Amino acid sequence: MSSEPPPPSQPPTHQSSVGLLDTQQARDRSPSPLRGNVVPSPLPTRRTRTFSATVRASQGPVYKGVCKCFCRSKGHGFITPADGGPDIFLHISDVEGEYVPVEGDEVTYKMCSIPPKNEKLQAVEVVITHLAPGTKHETWSGHVVSS
Repeated sequence: MSSEPPPPSQPPTHQSSVGLLDTQQARDRSPSPLRGNVVPSPLPTRRTRTFSATVRASQGPVYKGVCKCFCRSKGHGFITPADGGPDIFLHISDVEGEYVPVEGDEVTYKMCSIPPKNEKLQAVEVVITHLAPGTKHETWSGHVVSS
């Protein structure tokens, strides 16, 4: 027997180990369509709203209010009704027209109940009637316009 210690094993190069590791992990994971995404929202958007709910909303009265807040990146905001009452939820898919709503914009809208319990309301067919003065408005295509 030799008294020399065995030579240290050479670890694989960084590039080959990363490539092998990424390939290995990709094979071990299930092909879930939601991987890397957020959980889908239970709120009905224009695309997921039932036909009957759309018809009921379109036949309803038109209300007036003011945009309380709207976050384009999150895709939703709230409207303060002109006649008072609780704030109304606003989804990005229900905004009509070329401008992204901002705080202070006067809007008209119709209302639709939010399932499953139909206890809360959501604004649909939202149209900006007056842009808030002194604010910058962005179009859906990204152009900024001063009002």
